[in-house]
Amino acid sequence: MSSTSSIDSNKPATYHVEQTEVHHYQTNQTTQSSISRIHTHGEGNELVTIGGHTYYRHELMSAFGGSLNPGAAPFPKFNINPAPVGLFAFGVGCLLMGLYNARVMGITIPEVAVSIACFYGGLCTTLAGLLEFFTGNTFAFTLLLSYGGYWFSYAAIFIPQFGIAAAYAEDPVQFQNAVGLYLIAWTIWTYIVVSLLLKSTLGFVLMFVFLGLTYLVMAVSLFTENLTVARAGGIIGIITSVIAFYNAFAGVATPFNSYFVPKVVMLPEVSFGKGKE
Repeated sequence: MSSTSSIDSNKPATYHVEQTEVHHYQTNQTTQSSISRIHTHGEGNELVTIGGHTYYRHELMSAFGGSLNPGAAPFPKFNINPAPVGLFAFGVGCLLMGLYNARVMGITIPEVAVSIACFYGGLCTTLAGLLEFFTGNTFAFTLLLSYGGYWFSYAAIFIPQFGIAAAYAEDPVQFQNAVGLYLIAWTIWTYIVVSLLLKSTLGFVLMFVFLGLTYLVMAVSLFTENLTVARAGGIIGIITSVIAFYNAFAGVATPFNSYFVPKVVMLPEVSFGKGKE
């Protein structure tokens, strides 16, 4: 690409490898290449080298909740972003379960959520994850398929044909504890995800921090059979859904189709006291 072919930084560009700049960089910066796999260079730091391939900055996606991408990466060859449908599906599921757990409108029988868990939270999140495979977004592929599996498995607990709840008919306390441990497992998984997002965006991190809190508080409510704790878990779930909607909206809203384009707030980098090499 010649210097006269610059593209506005707000417009996605087609992925390519800048062979000339790679050769120039390898010739003059061999030592630095062996130290870091990701670095910037060029007269105005307009070039970014990732794993031996060099791109212009405007050819990279930033860490962005709307694309479920936790770090800078080239724009996918397939011009599609499946993440928003997965985020919307997860947000609707969290909202409905949060409302039920908070006992809004006096509802104490939450079985209507099974339909959302199967056909929107489960099915659509899983399909979005499968589509992420073709965009090359490993993080989103892993995340969406995992949470799609969560919704299907959670729904199965309350579907009579699976016989899961019926197996505990004579010992409801054991059933509560078993579901509580199930939620603890998802709490651990969710905070593993959080550890992968500490260099991304505020909205991205908050979504999973609150999701982990939702799982944890709901697990405690099952262990203690405390209605107040269950309602608190429902409220946290509602907050989680709002953040999920924000990230999903960010994945589809542009200045061309909306008057409201969500702001992306990047988290600051922390050096942990490492000196320069």
